[in-house]
Amino acid sequence: MTKKDIETRADVNLLVSTFYDKVKADAFLGPFFLPIIKDWNAHIERLTTFWESNLFMTRKLEQKYYGNPLEVHVKVDQENNQSITEHHFGIWLNLWFETINELFEGEVADNAKRRARKMSTFLYLNIFQSRKELGEI
Repeated sequence: MTKKDIETRADVNLLVSTFYDKVKADAFLGPFFLPIIKDWNAHIERLTTFWESNLFMTRKLEQKYYGNPLEVHVKVDQENNQSITEHHFGIWLNLWFETINELFEGEVADNAKRRARKMSTFLYLNIFQSRKELGEI
């Protein structure tokens, strides 16, 4: 069976919802997400908009993401006693890549992997920097 590329908001939603089903079930990542996210449908919609905005920047989109993922992740790290590690981001990336590989193939799918890799590095380095600024390390 040939897979198609990520082409539409519906494709992005499928990717995000399938991915977060895995995150929720993961013994290492689930405990970070499950207590914080109260409305999973709203979270999936927000992240669908985030990824749609990132993957289709040149398109005129009905919804665009306006938020600060870094601020959210720093707050989650602080609320969890600065316990987010590179291992969390590694598992997150592996689940993201696994989900993309199961569902899609093509240029946009590859771009979604590259963007996730860059994003995870950016977020982790900035979480680490915020710990320094707070005197936690």
